[in-house]
Amino acid sequence: MSSTKFDVIVVGSGPGGYVAAIRASQLGLKTAVVEAESLGGICLNWGCIPTKALIKSAQVFEYINHAEEYGIKVENAEVSFSDMISRSRGVADGMSKGIQFLFKKNKIEKLMGWGKVQPGKKVEVEDQDGKKTVYSADHIIIATGGRARELPNLKIDNEKVVGYRKAMTLDKKPASMVVVGSGAIGVEFAYVYSSIGVEVTIVEFMDRIVPNEDEEVSKTLEKLYKKKGLKIMTSTEVTNVDTKGKGCKVTVKSKDGKEEQIECDIVLSAVGVASNVENCGLEDVGILVDKGKIKVDEYYRTNMPGYYAIGDVVPGPALAHVASAEGIICVEKIAGQHPEPLDYGNIPGCTYCIPEISSVGLTEAKAKEAGYDIKVGKFPFSASGKASAAGAKDGFVKLIFDAKYGELLGAHMIGANVTEMIAEIVAIRKLETTGHELIKTVHPHPTMSEAIMEAAAAAYDEVIHL
Repeated sequence: MSSTKFDVIVVGSGPGGYVAAIRASQLGLKTAVVEAESLGGICLNWGCIPTKALIKSAQVFEYINHAEEYGIKVENAEVSFSDMISRSRGVADGMSKGIQFLFKKNKIEKLMGWGKVQPGKKVEVEDQDGKKTVYSADHIIIATGGRARELPNLKIDNEKVVGYRKAMTLDKKPASMVVVGSGAIGVEFAYVYSSIGVEVTIVEFMDRIVPNEDEEVSKTLEKLYKKKGLKIMTSTEVTNVDTKGKGCKVTVKSKDGKEEQIECDIVLSAVGVASNVENCGLEDVGILVDKGKIKVDEYYRTNMPGYYAIGDVVPGPALAHVASAEGIICVEKIAGQHPEPLDYGNIPGCTYCIPEISSVGLTEAKAKEAGYDIKVGKFPFSASGKASAAGAKDGFVKLIFDAKYGELLGAHMIGANVTEMIAEIVAIRKLETTGHELIKTVHPHPTMSEAIMEAAAAAYDEVIHL
């Protein structure tokens, strides 16, 4: 008979929940995790990990189609859509099994079922058969994550209008697709489907795609996507989707009021993430929710003692690595340690379309808006030996420095493997390294990462290879 009393119960096993649980166990706290579906949550099972597997398959197909550029002849390469999907599922399943191993290793109890927090530091767990068990803990962490946000005029039916989850398990390859929203999810799926021969149209309400990125990054991605044959409509909203016929008739309206209709097989709604704050007992406990997010302090304590919240259910960017960092800070504080609160101004963002995008800190426009006198350094990958050798000359590294003190205010990259390069910048900003110190940090040659040193040198008129 398993125990019903714990030091910590975590509701949700995504990258916030499972990381918090492992850290709690490492710190000697008796820990349990409640999960309604699969260990690892959306990120491992339906988000970050399986999408990267699909992107890799699409990229391999793209390589094969351009093999002649590398002196290799390949004929009649074909996409097996179902095999692409099953590889992606296999990768996700392997990761989920890895979490099960970590739970066993760290002696974390797994409570499968729907968790609801209750007053008196209790959690009710309802299993698949409807059987309810109540567990108690001194500390309860809510990490119930998020789901695809739905727009009122774009209802997801999971047949013709789909969210990200269905988009990675479609039965057959559609001939055409409209992607609504051009954040990370939108542009990643647009890349996958267009690479394997689907006619893709991106519809974005804002005046540019990937609107949270630096403007030059948006422009570059739009140019490269159009070159690949994607249709891009910015400053445009979807007003109606008619799914009555064989496919979909999508009515879009531009800023100047002009309406047009696009016909396609599938519509992917990629308009952001909504927090899972409903039906998990928050009202019964009296936990405050504001604008769909649970209110917490810098250590993720809610207004009710003993109850905490992390990840997509609290304010801040809905990113896996943010949820993990929050989970660790939360349990270290519970265990009596003195963790430093998270610096939300130094969180890297990565988008895994091809070319990849990564960024941290202020954009050029935001830095100017904040009143900084700035120095901007830019280094294009077209001037990089490694990028030329790899056939990946698209994109650039752009660094923004405070002219007065040399502080690195922001970094924006678009190019091959730039998601692997951004951590250097995050560390530099954490350590308050100056532009001059960065220029004098010897980078290995030939690498893509040299572009960081070169961009810093460009900001101070010391660039060698431009």
